[in-house]
Amino acid sequence: MTYKQIKPEKSKELSTMKIINASEPSLGSSMTEEETRNFLSNQKLFARIGSIDKNGDPNVHPVWYHFDNDKIYFETGRDSRKAQNIQKKSTIYFCIDDDRAPYKGVRGKGVATILQDINKSLPIVEKLLIKYIGNLEDKMAKFLINSVKSGESIVFEITPKFFATWDHSKGSMQQN
Repeated sequence: MTYKQIKPEKSKELSTMKIINASEPSLGSSMTEEETRNFLSNQKLFARIGSIDKNGDPNVHPVWYHFDNDKIYFETGRDSRKAQNIQKKSTIYFCIDDDRAPYKGVRGKGVATILQDINKSLPIVEKLLIKYIGNLEDKMAKFLINSVKSGESIVFEITPKFFATWDHSKGSMQQN
């Protein structure tokens, strides 16, 4: 894997992302910073969050996610296994990838913290629900909003240390 520092292409507000090429040789290459942000912002995919449980064993948790300002957010039950794991050890791994050819995705390592402010958590949950359900009137959407309001659910913010990306549409093996 090679490290590739890319300066922001559009926004001066965002810092430079640390991009690592995670593509296999000849299958493709890494995404640019702009491509990485677009992929994470515009895809309706699951994120998989890797955490370590109390016995030191790895756990992988599929979650809905929201990407904003180079951070990844997800909601979960306050007493869920992933919440318990992350509160004990905040370093996590994540992977968001498309299983349709040509394959592309982003994975990385980051630090997860609980958003304590309901005024920050609620808008993020609403964006998640619109992305994955399509509206805020659905029965599940109302349930999750109420869970966040009551404190039964929490929102984690992941600050990535790096983004390892791959895009096989850029490779010599791409499907036509």
